[in-house]
Amino acid sequence: MTVRPMIALGLVTLGFAMAADWPQWRGPARTGISTETALLRQWPKEGPKLQWQVKDLGEGYATPAVAGGKLYVLANKGMDNEFVQAMDAATGKTLWTVRIGNVGDPNQQPSYPMARSTPTIDGDVLYALSSDGDLVCLRLANGAVVWKKSLRSDFGGKPGKWAYAESPLVDGDTLVATPGGAEATLVALNKKTGALIWKSAVPGGDVAAYASAIATEAAGRRQYVQFVDKGIVGVDAKTGKFLWRYAKTATGPANIPTPVADGGYVYSANARRFGGGLVQLHASGDGVSAEEVYFERDAPNTLGGQVLVKGTLYGTNPKGLAAADFKTGKILWAEDSLGPGSVLYAAGLLFVHTENGEVALAEASTEGYREKGRFTPPDRPTHSRNREMAWSYPVLSNGRLFVRDQDRLWCFDVSTK
Repeated sequence: MTVRPMIALGLVTLGFAMAADWPQWRGPARTGISTETALLRQWPKEGPKLQWQVKDLGEGYATPAVAGGKLYVLANKGMDNEFVQAMDAATGKTLWTVRIGNVGDPNQQPSYPMARSTPTIDGDVLYALSSDGDLVCLRLANGAVVWKKSLRSDFGGKPGKWAYAESPLVDGDTLVATPGGAEATLVALNKKTGALIWKSAVPGGDVAAYASAIATEAAGRRQYVQFVDKGIVGVDAKTGKFLWRYAKTATGPANIPTPVADGGYVYSANARRFGGGLVQLHASGDGVSAEEVYFERDAPNTLGGQVLVKGTLYGTNPKGLAAADFKTGKILWAEDSLGPGSVLYAAGLLFVHTENGEVALAEASTEGYREKGRFTPPDRPTHSRNREMAWSYPVLSNGRLFVRDQDRLWCFDVSTK
């Protein structure tokens, strides 16, 4: 690996995670929100200072997880070597690498066979899912395997045509994953041993799609909410019993966005151009009903998820960044220069990594788009596959902004310290 150093240097609560860590997909609480405050509010024209970059990380769209000064990320080299790599977050130096399986469905069309999942860090271990469905628990110290399962062979899993892309959910002592299919659409495992707690056979036998589940309290019970092939579903956290489904947002080829839940409401969106919808969950007999509040075509709907800040939903549309009222779906503003991208929030700011490879900073304002910086990382890779773009989410941890584009990984200093 080539490293170019530049400077020496609560939906779900994960064990021992610090406030400035980014220990799983979409951050500390799986919401895309960071609690960091000491951040630059305006970037120089050339962008924030580059701390280090790696040019041969391995292929993949996977987003890093960061905890305890270490960075963990999935990548692949060839179709028979998908691996987890641990790195020093301050320097980019590789600490260990462990192969976890093959790349899933290498002949998929359109062809995007690469690593996809973000590791989930919990205490002294991490959980990772290969694109072929190999679910592993590894020691953070050295990558030693604690246990391993196959979503395909152990649970009869059925992924979508672009293989598995889920980032495992840890909820207390339970690990939740989505094999897909009629036998075990979702499963709950003992996080320490991998032993099965329950299997949930969701009616319709949905294939797994490409989203990551969340935990939420609604309609008087704890639920796991996941976006599968035929819509967004909720299952009982204790038993796996199927509770409800909302299918209107499952209108395109790729159900990617992580649901957004707040106060008994759940928002979901299709990955591209078909809109977003909000449902309110109500107790109904021994189950739960999902009542549609709205479906809005122009609501934030692209890529892996949106962020909810003080009643306002921020994310991107096919044209660019947009803001909408969470409870009504009313579009507050939209801009059309960034295009689709992935978004995180911190300290009143939105950090955006666009499909075209740009990185932008904007105020999280309800009044309009207020840009505070935009740049393109140096030495970007050549995208050779059909319609392939920069799809990795940005990560913020301890004043560092980590951005990935296939085999490149950059670390930028965005702190005021």
